[in-house]
Formats: sequence, C-alpha cells, structure tokens
Amino acid sequence: MKKNIKEFEHIGGIIKKVLKTCRHESDEELSQIWSLWDNIVGEAIAENARPAAFKGKLLLVHVTSSVWIHQLQFLKNSIIVKVNDTLGKELIEEIKFKIGPV
Repeated sequence: MKKNIKEFEHIGGIIKKVLKTCRHESDEELSQIWSLWDNIVGEAIAENARPAAFKGKLLLVHVTSSVWIHQLQFLKNSIIVKVNDTLGKELIEEIKFKIGPV
C-alpha cells in the first residue's frame, strides 16, 4: 500500500491559483495583497486579520474579534499607505474590518 504524501503549500499560493481560475483583475490584486500582507502589517496583526475581498478601492479584512477591529481602526490609514507603497500604486483607499475567518 502506497501512502499519498503531498508537500505543504502556502495558502496564499493556493488562493492565487483558485482566483485565477474563476475571477478577474481585482482578485489578482487581492492575491498580491494577500501574499504581502504578513510583511506589511507584521506578525501579530497577520495572526488576527486577513484580507478577504477587494471591491473597487475598498479592501475587506476579516479579523478575529471586535477588540481587533477597534485596534485596527487606529492603524487603518497606516496600513493603506503601506499597502499602496508596497504595490507601487494607489490600489486601496478604504479598509473595512469585519469579524470573519482568518
């Protein structure tokens, strides 16, 4: 009996593949944000907040609790600037935080 062992793959890579098969340009940009998210926001925030959707220039971010929503409201403008600077374009103008799966 052969065991089917697969290598682990980073979730960002999986999401990028899935988005390419069923979505368009805005999701390509979301996958860019997703792949850079940990470096942009740092480890503590990345463990409690993840990009979930992108519409127009609005980024929806799922967070683990209302406490994190409150804290991230204070950091929102800084995160917007960091994302745009990292990607080299004005991709997002607003972030909405919502409790959801991280």
